[in-house]
Amino acid sequence: MAAQSSNHTGTAKNKTRVVKRAPANRLLDLLPRQDYARLKPYLEPIALTYRQSLYRANQRIQFVYFIETGVGSLVNTMANGNAAEVGTIGNEGMVGLPLVLEDERAPTAVYVQVPGTGLRIAAPLFGKELARSASMRTVMHHYVHAFFNQIAQSAACNHFHSLEQRCARWLLMTHDRMGSDAFMLTQEFLAMMLGVQRTGVSTAAGALQRAGLIRYNRGNVTIQNRGGLERRSCECYGISKREFDRLLDNRKRRVVPGTN
Repeated sequence: MAAQSSNHTGTAKNKTRVVKRAPANRLLDLLPRQDYARLKPYLEPIALTYRQSLYRANQRIQFVYFIETGVGSLVNTMANGNAAEVGTIGNEGMVGLPLVLEDERAPTAVYVQVPGTGLRIAAPLFGKELARSASMRTVMHHYVHAFFNQIAQSAACNHFHSLEQRCARWLLMTHDRMGSDAFMLTQEFLAMMLGVQRTGVSTAAGALQRAGLIRYNRGNVTIQNRGGLERRSCECYGISKREFDRLLDNRKRRVVPGTN
């Protein structure tokens, strides 16, 4: 079972670390400067460890997480205990979307599948800042839309494309979020992402390795030929990436007069 994250308040008063650099999270970087300036004192740097719980199904969400490196997995668990991954979150987004939609819990859970780092803010503080800023709400709603589109594309991808194509797509998505050619990616996670048994993961990853596109050993992946992996993937990778780029265009931060 995933480890539960700690529940201290995460306010500026009791934090021992503060953010003193530009955000590595794409969503934070997209915020207008005045919005980010208000959030910054409350953002707490945090290490994200393998299988760490970020929020649990049907329980109140305590924190919002902005992942900088690593991958969070949105998981739906059946009554018999079987679990399926239905979405992933990396440095393009946030964990805690129900709060953006004015709810405080969800029937799904999120936990860390690829370790990394991030920033977190207590849910009440995030909600307070979201309520006061129309420009911040616009940015978050764009991410909600992009995340919904990712889930919809994945559903179609699982129906129409081969296991090897889908494996290549997920490896590319993880590579985008890590900032490194080498990263941890367990067979368990790949099997959950692809909706197959571990033997299927071995078959797909083995084919990509024999083609010289990746090196995969004991849960560690090294991307050796990014271009070749893109060619081996289906069109879903490019479609999802272009949609995130369209909705989360962070070439510049805008100051929106009269919205706060």
